[in-house]
Amino acid sequence: MSGFDLIIFDCDGVLVDSEIIAAQVESRLLTEAGYPISVEEMGERFSGMTWKNILLEVEREASIPISATLLDKSEKLLDARLARDVKVIEGVKFALSRLTTQRCICSNSSSARLDMMLTKVGLKPYFESHVYSAKDLGADRVKPKPDIFLHGAKQFAVSPDRVVVIEDSVHGITGARAAGMRVIGFTGASHSYPSHADKLTDAGAETVISRMQDLPATIAALSEWAI
Repeated sequence: MSGFDLIIFDCDGVLVDSEIIAAQVESRLLTEAGYPISVEEMGERFSGMTWKNILLEVEREASIPISATLLDKSEKLLDARLARDVKVIEGVKFALSRLTTQRCICSNSSSARLDMMLTKVGLKPYFESHVYSAKDLGADRVKPKPDIFLHGAKQFAVSPDRVVVIEDSVHGITGARAAGMRVIGFTGASHSYPSHADKLTDAGAETVISRMQDLPATIAALSEWAI
């Protein structure tokens, strides 16, 4: 049987162009804390990770004690920047208006931040109540763990092998593949980098697109490909 029963979208870097804003805020905070890192390197290395897990990774790598206050400081700065500057990814509304399969969002961002961003860019009506945050499941259950993807599929009583996921990060693709789902990689957001598509393919994406306008045709083609 061909086709999919559910499309799961990541949010940051797939529906809204927020990863570049996060990279700008977080690179400045890490540099001020004694870990110099560029916006571009933030996007390439840490896209898709929670700020808490980024800080833990930096501590392990550089043996620099990171102040706990950085957690709250980043969240407040980032929420303010997103509320002011976040924009919808070009072509998203076109794609959503042409996709008839049921859909949801599965994200590492908090429910409050998701609600704020989706409201600002006008995407809430496309998903209604089907917006799920991995943080609501527990701090230890965020991507790259598969938990949030399995949670999304469960809400629709859909088998994981009947789901296609749209993801822009290696961590997200790793989680979706671990959940037994098929994945389309996306490289059309502002934080993308030269080796982005290759990294998404290596992580398990079956194909990669850089224009959201191409998503409906890509899903239609992928639904005919057996794996």
